[in-house]
Amino acid sequence: MNSRNLSQYFKSIIDQDRCAVVICNLAHEIIYMNPAAVERYAKRGGAALVGQSLLDCHNGQSVELIRKVTAWFEESTEHNIVHTFYNEKENKDGYMVALRDEKGTLTGYYEKHEYRDADTSAFYDF
Repeated sequence: MNSRNLSQYFKSIIDQDRCAVVICNLAHEIIYMNPAAVERYAKRGGAALVGQSLLDCHNGQSVELIRKVTAWFEESTEHNIVHTFYNEKENKDGYMVALRDEKGTLTGYYEKHEYRDADTSAFYDF
């Protein structure tokens, strides 16, 4: 199976994630939001944010930090993830993660939220 055939699987992985995932190109345009992100950002436009600049969704200080992170990603193929915040109220961490092509060239990034709360559902509870 070549990498092109894997794209449907990768999309499904992102779509099934319960945490918001927002994918951006290097122009900081939102190119994809998983269903959890569309729901999370519904009050800000939800799916209509796709095609918009991520920078328009942040204040000046955050824009500067986003630009610094993407510059850091470009410095080395070993620079791939940055812990960007912790939200105590929601008990979650935020990350920016580099997206690279097969040659290691930076092609974009994504924002991922991870909740720290333990999952209390029963194991294998169908």
